[in-house]
Formats: sequence, C-alpha cells, structure tokens
Amino acid sequence: MASTEQDALALREQLFHERVRECIICTLLFTSLYILCHFIITHFKKHTDFAAEHDDEDAAVNRIALGLCTFTLAVALGAVLLLPFSIISNEVLLSFPRNYYIQWLNGSLVHGLWNLVFLFSNLSLVFLMPFAYFFTESEGFAGSKKGIVARVYETSVVLLLLTLLVLGMVWVASAIMGNNAASRQSLYDLWEYYLPYLYSCISLFGVLLLLLCTPFGLSTMFTVMGQLLVKPWLLEDLDEQLSCTRLEEATVSRRICSGKASCWLNLNMELLQEQLFTIRSKRRKLELRHQASPWQRNLGYPLAMLGLLALTGTSVLIVCFHVLELMLDDAAMPRGIQDASLGQVSFSIFGSFGAALQVILILYLMVSSVVGFYSSPLFTRLLPVRQDTPLTKIIGNCVSLLVLSSALPVFSRTLGITRFDLLGDFGRFNWLGNFYIVFLYNMGFAALTTLCLVKRVSWAVQAELIHAFGEGGTRGWGGSCVLSSPPRLLPSPSA
Repeated sequence: MASTEQDALALREQLFHERVRECIICTLLFTSLYILCHFIITHFKKHTDFAAEHDDEDAAVNRIALGLCTFTLAVALGAVLLLPFSIISNEVLLSFPRNYYIQWLNGSLVHGLWNLVFLFSNLSLVFLMPFAYFFTESEGFAGSKKGIVARVYETSVVLLLLTLLVLGMVWVASAIMGNNAASRQSLYDLWEYYLPYLYSCISLFGVLLLLLCTPFGLSTMFTVMGQLLVKPWLLEDLDEQLSCTRLEEATVSRRICSGKASCWLNLNMELLQEQLFTIRSKRRKLELRHQASPWQRNLGYPLAMLGLLALTGTSVLIVCFHVLELMLDDAAMPRGIQDASLGQVSFSIFGSFGAALQVILILYLMVSSVVGFYSSPLFTRLLPVRQDTPLTKIIGNCVSLLVLSSALPVFSRTLGITRFDLLGDFGRFNWLGNFYIVFLYNMGFAALTTLCLVKRVSWAVQAELIHAFGEGGTRGWGGSCVLSSPPRLLPSPSA
C-alpha cells in the first residue's frame, strides 16, 4: 500500500515538473518573439507619435498601444512558426527517440503551444487591437476629468458596445443558419460556441485572403527578385549603354547650366531636372550591374529565378495531387485532433527530406502572401515606412498580419502542403468538413497560381527580349549613341 502511494506521488511530482517545464519553455519562446517584434515595430514607428515630451498622458497612451501591438505581432509570428515547429519536432523525435536532451520536446508541449496561439489570437483580434485603436482615439467623455482613467473608461464603454453588436450579429447569423434544437441550445453558450464560431468566420476570411494574396504574391516575387539581384548580360553591350548614359547625363547637365547662365534661353527647368534624375538613376543601376562579379551576375540571378520557379511549381503539383486525393479518399480532408502523438510516424512519404520541403513551402507561401497583400491595390496604403509609420497604421498592419498568419495552419492543411493534422481548436472550424469548399479552394489556388505564374513568366521573357533586341532607342544601327530628344524650349514672353 505504501509503495502504491509512493508511485502515485512520484507520478504527480513528475507531471508537476513537466507542466512547470512547459510553462518555462513557452514563456522563453514568447519572450524571444516579443523582443524581436519590439525591435521590428520600433524600426518602423514614427518618432513623433511616441516622443511626446510635453504631454505625459499621450506618451503613456502610445506606450500602452505600442505594447499591445508588439504582443499581437509576436502572436502572429508565433502562428507562422507553429506548424514548422511541430513538423520539425516530429522529425527530431523520430530521428532521436531516446535522446535524454530532447525529452522536453513532446506532444504535450506542442499541443500547449497550439492552444496558446489560438487563445492569444482570439484575445488580440477581439479585444486587444480594438482596445488599442479606440484607446489612441479616445479623449474621455465630455465633462469628465481628463486623464488616463477617463480614456480607459471611454474605451471600455465603446468596446463593450462593439462587443454586444458583434455578438448580436453572430447570434442572428447562427440562428438563421441552424434551425434545429441543438443549434438553438448552443446559442446560449458563449465560450464554447460564440467565440469559436466568430474565430471560424475570421479564419475563413483569412484563408480566403490568403487564397487571393498568395498567387499574386508568387508572381510578384519574380519581379521583386529581378529588381534586387543583378541580371546577366543577355545580348546587350553594357559598356556601350553605360557610356551613352554618361554622355546623355553630361549633355543634360550642360543644358541646365547654360539655361541658368543665359537669359536668352527659356528652358523648362523642371522637365530638365526630372530628366536628369531619371538618367542618373539609370546610370547607377548600370554601374551596379557593371561592377557585379561574373558569379553574382551569371549564377545568382538564374539560381534565384529557378528556385522560385521550382518552389511555385512544387506547390502547384502538390495541390493538384491533393485534389485527386480528395476525390478518391475521405482521409485527405483536413481534420482536427485533440492528442498530438509526435515521434510515431513521419508526415511525409519522403521522410525528413519531405518534412524539410514542407517547412520551406509553408514559409515560402507565407512570405508570398505578405508580398501579395502589400502589393495589392487595396492594401498598398498599409505598407509600413521606415521611421515614418503612424500608430494607427501599425495597428492595421498588426491586425492584417495576425489574420494572415493565424490562417496559415488551416491554409497549409487544406491545400495538402502538409499531413500534420490541426491541433486543438484549430480543427473545430465547421467549414473544414465541407467537401465542396475544400475542393473548390484547392482548385482555385491551383488555377490562380498557374495563371499568375504563366502571365508573369511570359511577360518577363517578352520584356527581356524586347530590351535585348530593341536597343534602337538608345543605340544607332552602327552602334553609336543616339541622345534623347532635346527638351522643349518655352516661348519667350517678348515674342
């Protein structure tokens, strides 16, 4: 009897130590993400918004809002790393099943991370970010004493009214869609029904936003890499182009100087200055290409383009294969599980290589979705500017990134990029079990990505060929430089 009690006590003690260890690990991980996100936000924030030396109240409000934005961005970054961390953990446990130094990496820790990310995502989207926005815009009710307390009181009242409005809309929508006895009974359950249903709607919106932004971002990545990397010399004489550009720059500069020194010439100086700025920019780009090493010029650009093309093509092939699986096997449907049994079997038929490829594709699709989001005409204004981003725009960026990142696990599992099932409340979304939604989503992603990729690649090849063979505008048939047309002379007032 005594040995049984000792075993039970040892088991409880072991469970206690495991729980404390998981709490410490989660705290360290989130603290690291919080510090990183703090440096990111301070890199983009506008100094005038936070350096309120003569107004301590506004400075305190901005510091509180900045802390809430940093917390939200840390949750968004954690949601991005959630699925890659789970896949890598499973492969590590498969490779070293009995290693003492990685015993802390278990299913309980991963499951806890999924639950924490889900909880903090709900908290940030529903309460923290609306509170931060209303808090920065609040001034206190009329007639009340000014101060932080008055602003908190006004923000709390506005947030309460907004919460009642949103819950009422969700109540009406759920009552219309579900007309049975079980649905009517669940209408009175706030925690178990309202919040998961509301987050399900937000997740569906995020997944649809990823569907629209990711194909556009995949095609935009080719343009961005083409601007950042040095292109090879394809059927063009770079030395001749550089000498022509320098000669043209000297000619325009001489015209500007002669126009300033002479009173008889009435030149359009604004047009000349703009033309000189354009020529100098072109000359700097040509000098960068001319100074690049042959390895950087002839190897870096082709490898980068081939890498992007390979990743995009692999994503499309995986999605097409997943479409076939959806039509043949119900097990291909995304589903949620409540127990993370890591270290049992690999989630890829290619083993560790396939798991590494899944992690790369997940991160690549996330980066492409962010690029596509900020490149779209609707959200271009949200693009942060270094040291010149106001606080309201920072709040909008944090909300947008959190919506995109929190939908990334569902997005990756729905497309079949990974076989890792959704843990915790991520698998409770009602629309995940609808075959038609999942099937049409996969078909839409494959079609949109293929269309954008074909158009972008064909346009890029066409532009390069026109640039290579159509140098008649800057070179003559004999190879001599032909300067651009002289600027238009304005009529003299005395004429």
